[in-house]
Amino acid sequence: MSKKNQAISGIILEYHSGIVPPPFSHVFRLELNWSDETLRAKLDLHYTDREELSEEEILDEGFTLSDDYQYDGSLNPVWVKSIEELLQETRYASQVHGEGEITVATKEYTKTSPAKSPTNQEAWQLLAQDLIQAIYETAKKELPLQINFQVVEKEKTDRGSVTLHFSDRNVQLELNGKTSQLNWEYAFQLMKLIFTPDYDYDIAKEKPGTKRGIYLDCGDGLWHELGKGILNIDPEFDAVAQIEEHMRKLTSN
Repeated sequence: MSKKNQAISGIILEYHSGIVPPPFSHVFRLELNWSDETLRAKLDLHYTDREELSEEEILDEGFTLSDDYQYDGSLNPVWVKSIEELLQETRYASQVHGEGEITVATKEYTKTSPAKSPTNQEAWQLLAQDLIQAIYETAKKELPLQINFQVVEKEKTDRGSVTLHFSDRNVQLELNGKTSQLNWEYAFQLMKLIFTPDYDYDIAKEKPGTKRGIYLDCGDGLWHELGKGILNIDPEFDAVAQIEEHMRKLTSN
């Protein structure tokens, strides 16, 4: 632990999504405490303004009618290092606006600092999302994120999966029946890259193709072909080419 953060024993993150419309608009309070060798977490997440929508409108966006969630329990302490590292590099704005931002309050055992607005908002919002996903997995509310892939070449076909376990920051690569570990940061950036393009579900298949190409299933059982059913959104960023490069690298080992 750095000298800067050696007295910090926990944090409180609070978030308000601001002008985001329902059913996406939400608020949460996430309290984390690592004053001993464990990591305790308390989450209170609430979706807002849904009374403006019909049940059908909520369901059509992929939500349910009971997405609010509370948790009070333990998390794997492997997350403490990531929190402390982000605290170390964080600077704070002079004012707290509240809506549309995340705020951070630090805990020093029995003392809690005022909530402050970090200037690296995106980093804290991403970490909060990861921690909430870790809570969902720990509580068995959701399964780990898994991407299935098939790479078909003229001389061979490789099939496997990459599974991110947020609960303990562990990544498993299964390739042709053999399992190995992947670096968390590498795999996390790969997942972000995979979800960058547009997926055409009108031409998705229930099975991967057998012709030369790269096929992905993002966990819903439907297969998309890279470059045909998976297309770049930003003409200045070739996500498809980068995904292809990573897939070939995974299958070349």
